[in-house]
Amino acid sequence: MSSARETAALNLLDRLQDPVTGLSWNASKQVRRVAEVGGELQVDIELGYPARSLHARIAAELGQALGARVTVTQRITAHAVQRGLTPLPGVRNIIAVASGKGGVGKSTTAVNLALALQHEGARVGLLDADIYGPSVPMMMGLQGRPEVVDGKSMQPLVAKGVQVMSMGFLVPEDQAMIWRGPMATGALEQMLRQTQWQDLDYLVVDLPPGTGDIQLTLAQRVPVTGALIVTTPQDIALIDARKAVAMFQKVGVPLLGLVENMAVYCCPNCGHEEHIFGADGGKAMAAKQGLAYLGALPLQRAIREQSDAGTPPVVAEPDGQAAQLYLQLARQAAVAVSRLAKDYAAKFPTISVSKST
Repeated sequence: MSSARETAALNLLDRLQDPVTGLSWNASKQVRRVAEVGGELQVDIELGYPARSLHARIAAELGQALGARVTVTQRITAHAVQRGLTPLPGVRNIIAVASGKGGVGKSTTAVNLALALQHEGARVGLLDADIYGPSVPMMMGLQGRPEVVDGKSMQPLVAKGVQVMSMGFLVPEDQAMIWRGPMATGALEQMLRQTQWQDLDYLVVDLPPGTGDIQLTLAQRVPVTGALIVTTPQDIALIDARKAVAMFQKVGVPLLGLVENMAVYCCPNCGHEEHIFGADGGKAMAAKQGLAYLGALPLQRAIREQSDAGTPPVVAEPDGQAAQLYLQLARQAAVAVSRLAKDYAAKFPTISVSKST
C-alpha cells in the first residue's frame, strides 16, 4: 500500500511535465519507481530518449517539486521496422536523413545529428550512403581505410565517439564513382550489412539527394526505424522534399519530422536577420503534410567552416547557439523514435521442432 507521500508524489507527476516531450511524467511512462525508504522519498525516472545533458536539471527540478531524491537514467530500446524486414544485428534503430534535393545541408544535418545523439549519451553510428559524393569523412575529420575482418566484414572507423562507414574510405578522394544504379545500391547494402556495427542505439544514414535507386533500396530492403526530412524554406526545395515524403510514405517508413535548414541568416556585424531563402516554408509544409516540425537551423559561416575543418559545431562549440539547436533536434528526433512501436522479435524464444524417433 502506498504511503501518503508516495500518493502525493504520483499525483504531482500527473501534472509535472517532461521538458522535452511536453507530456506529464506519468503519461510518458518514464516513472520507474516512487517509494518512501527509511523516511526518504525516492523517485526513479528512466528516459526513453538520450538527454544526458538534462539529467541533472531534471533531477533537481523534480526533486524540489516532489521533496524527493530523484535519480534520472535513460534506456534506448529497439523499435519496429518495415513489414517483412528484421532489424540489423548490432543496431537498435536506423534513422534515414533525406532531402529529395541536393544543396540543402542534409549531410551537415546528419553529421551533427549523430554527434548530438552521441553527446547526449547514446551509442551512435553514421553511414555515408552518398556513394557518388561522400562528404562525411571530411566533416568527421577521418582518413584511412577500414580494417577487414575474416575476409568479408569491416570494422567502422571511429571519430568523436561515433562509428563511421563511408565509400570515401574505400576509394581515392579524386576518383569519380561512375556506377550505374545496381552497382551503387549493391555497394550501399555491402557497407550497411558487412560493417561490424558495435551495439548501436542509433545508426544515422546520410542519404544522397533524390528519390532514385539508392533511396528506394534503403526504404524497401533496409530495416529503417524512421526518416528525417531536411529542406530549405524556398519553394524549389520544398517541391523535392514533398517527393521524399511521398516515397517514404509509400514504402511504410515512419516520418520522424522535418528540419528547416538555412532558415535565417543573422549578420555577425550588425545582428540584422535576413530570410534569404524565404520564411517558414518548411514549417508550413510540415503543417500541411501532418509532419512534426523539428526546428529551424540558421545559415552561419561558422557551421560551414567548422564542418570543413572536421570539427562540426556540436564538437567545436558544444555550448554555442548552433550546437544547442542540433542537440534540441537530436532529442526531438529521438523522442519521435521512442513513440513508435517497439520491436519485440528479439524477445521471442526460438522454437525448434525435432522429429521423434
